Amino acid sequence: MDSKPQSRSGRSQSGMDRVVEETTWQKYRKPVTWGGSAVLLLLVIWYFKPDAGRALKVQNDRIVVSTVSLGEFDDYIPVRGQVAPLKTVFLDAIEGGRVEATYVEDGAPVSAGDLIIELSNTQLQLDVIAREAEVTEQLNNLRNTELSLEQNRLTHKRNLIDINYNIIRLGREVERLSPLVERDLIDDGSLERLKDEYDWYVARREITLESQATDERLQKVQMEQLRIAGAQLEQNLEVARRNLESLNVRAPVDGKLTAFDLEVGQALSRGMNIGQIDDPESFKVTANIDEFYLSRVDLEQTATLTTNGDDFTLFVRKVYPQVQNGTFEVDMIFGERAPTTIRRGQTMQLNLQLGSPSRSLLIPNGAFYQDTGGNWVFVVTVDGLRAVKRNVRLGRRNLRFIEVLDGLESGEQVITSPYTNYLDMDRLELQDQ
Repeated sequence: MDSKPQSRSGRSQSGMDRVVEETTWQKYRKPVTWGGSAVLLLLVIWYFKPDAGRALKVQNDRIVVSTVSLGEFDDYIPVRGQVAPLKTVFLDAIEGGRVEATYVEDGAPVSAGDLIIELSNTQLQLDVIAREAEVTEQLNNLRNTELSLEQNRLTHKRNLIDINYNIIRLGREVERLSPLVERDLIDDGSLERLKDEYDWYVARREITLESQATDERLQKVQMEQLRIAGAQLEQNLEVARRNLESLNVRAPVDGKLTAFDLEVGQALSRGMNIGQIDDPESFKVTANIDEFYLSRVDLEQTATLTTNGDDFTLFVRKVYPQVQNGTFEVDMIFGERAPTTIRRGQTMQLNLQLGSPSRSLLIPNGAFYQDTGGNWVFVVTVDGLRAVKRNVRLGRRNLRFIEVLDGLESGEQVITSPYTNYLDMDRLELQDQ
């Protein structure tokens, strides 16, 4: 008897087999996952590649590209100086007063001792007269004191002469009367009185000698003090007289009178500057230099001046460290020779040497330095299609070149034109016009 196989549940096995269909997500899940990972990887690579960041398209004709090269760096800076007299003596109205007469015109040559102006000062004249009277009175008092001390010395000497005379006289009387008393020819009371008087003069002589020695010692000190005081009074009187003589202003040195503009009747205050005398033969050059170079400028450094096709050497003579308006001042003097055509107030262009020439990596000096401070530059890629921002370390600079310390290699090209419009950019896309 034929029968079909059955399952334990009593159903046929064919009724349990059924095909399960895949959903859309299950069908495309792996491709989407792999595709997203690839996109994310590309984004990471793009973010970290060298030319990432903000970019700007720039025309090639709007920039200047320079090449980094190895050469000799001449360490100098250009400075602009002004010619001034090497030596200047200022004239002042020491006591002030009214101008009574002028004897020299502005710009005229003068010799030492020449009278320039004559002043009058009534109050000063009265003060000098009163000072002379006061000093004369004090000198008279000193002379009187000196005379009194001398008279005291002479009195001591005269007293000592009288005492010595009486001692001698009484001694002789005692010698003469002593034999008569021994023979009872005279009363011994007279002899005793003579001896007492003799002893009194001897004692008085000792006291007088001691007093004379003390007075002479004190008198010597006092006389020395009086002489010093008298000399000081004489000096004070001389100063007062010189102040009076200063009303006649004379040239202290030879030279050329400048900055002199006074009129008769003009009133001058005490200590007022009335002009100056310049050395007409020797000159110096005064220059203002940027405070950036204050630590690099020192005495005896050289500067070169070229005028009328001839070169002249100057030396730094004085450095004024005070900084005003971002600059400091230096004085420079000419070496063995100076231009014969220069004049006071003339402006000159010089090159101040800061150090010895040295061989270094160089880039041409450009306006970019003011924008970046020398901390970074735009370096042109090898293909010339873009310029990438790069940090560098620059050193000394002169009018033509800047010294490269780190960050660049010889042969690389750098944009040296202004960066004013590119300060926030990371790279520049270079395009032909």
